[in-house]
Amino acid sequence: MVQYQSRLDATFGALADVTRRGVLERLGQGEASITELAERFDMTLTGMKKHVHVLEEAGLVITQKQGRVRTCRLGPCRLEDEVAWMNGYRRLVEARLDRLGEFLARTKGEEE
Repeated sequence: MVQYQSRLDATFGALADVTRRGVLERLGQGEASITELAERFDMTLTGMKKHVHVLEEAGLVITQKQGRVRTCRLGPCRLEDEVAWMNGYRRLVEARLDRLGEFLARTKGEEE
C-alpha cells in the first residue's frame, strides 16, 4: 500500500506542474532533447533538467544520453493506477452528491 501511494504521489506531483504537463504533451509528438524542451518553454537547461528528472522519477519520461545530447521520450507509465484512483474518487463524490440531492428533495416541502 505504501509503495502504491508513493507512486501515486510521484505521478500526481509530476503532473501538478503546467510545464511538466506541457513537456509530456510535446513528447507525445516524438522525442526531444532537453535543449529543445528548454527553448520551447523559455527556460534554462538546468531548470528543464529538474523538470525532466521529476517526470523520469514518476516513470512518465525516459532519457538517453548520446554523446553530449540527452534525448527524452515518453516513459512506460500508463497511468492505470492513477485513473483507477480518480474513478473511485469520482464515484465517492457522486454518491455524496446523490445523497445531498435526496436530502434536499425530502426537505424541500418542510420549509413551506
